[in-house]
Amino acid sequence: MTDTESSTESGGEPYYLPLDGEDRRFRATFSTTGPWFADAQHAGPPSALLARAIERWPSPDPDVPLRLARLTTEVLGPIPAGEVEVSTQVLRPGRRIELLQAELVAGGRTVLQARGWRYVRADTSEVTVGAAPDLPGPEAATPYEQRPDRWLPGFVDTIDWRMLAGGLGEPGPGTAWCRQRVPLVAGEQPTPLQRLVVAADSANGIGSALDVRDWLFLNTELSLHVHRPPTGEWIGVDATTVIGPAGAGTVSAVLHDEAGHTGRVAQALTVAPR
Repeated sequence: MTDTESSTESGGEPYYLPLDGEDRRFRATFSTTGPWFADAQHAGPPSALLARAIERWPSPDPDVPLRLARLTTEVLGPIPAGEVEVSTQVLRPGRRIELLQAELVAGGRTVLQARGWRYVRADTSEVTVGAAPDLPGPEAATPYEQRPDRWLPGFVDTIDWRMLAGGLGEPGPGTAWCRQRVPLVAGEQPTPLQRLVVAADSANGIGSALDVRDWLFLNTELSLHVHRPPTGEWIGVDATTVIGPAGAGTVSAVLHDEAGHTGRVAQALTVAPR
């Protein structure tokens, strides 16, 4: 199995194909698109691409490694498939705490912006507290192989979905295991953090409260907090949605890997009838 296949069973093209040797320009493939609009990317892959840029930014002191503890992304408009460009900068430098910003540009405009706090690594294993109960593993979940009605092909088909509760496109809270079946970038194995970001942005679909045939409920941002670096390929998403009376909603989810609770995510929704 090649790196490009990356522990997949032919889930489609990688999300991104590099276009230069500087790790800046990429082509977003069909695998990034949907489920709402055929010509726009799902926010999971581009958010993970910006997380990758932040991950790869060197620590100011090579002897003091930093890890990502929080990532927020702001969707500034439709994110078209096709050529995109990534840039990264330091907003708040520091040897122990650092704030980075990454941006995604398409068609000459910034379409996605991410900010990530990185903290110094430290051993706090003796004082861990507050983790959510473990989920039953992916082997206990039911494969979800049929794309929901009105969901467009593309991104949805690149994920191995295993449902513990609820179902994609079924209104109500949902709990799912997700495994990315294609590489984020061609020729690379996705890191566990990149997989976490892709899955986290799917909380809206896993825990949707409304029927997609009648309502649009789009997230304009993602706020991810990671208290333990994720491991492995499978990400568990235990999601629920609240819809308010004035066109807004909130999705929140507890995130797991096969070792346990690894973080939380929240998404703000704009809600309107189709």
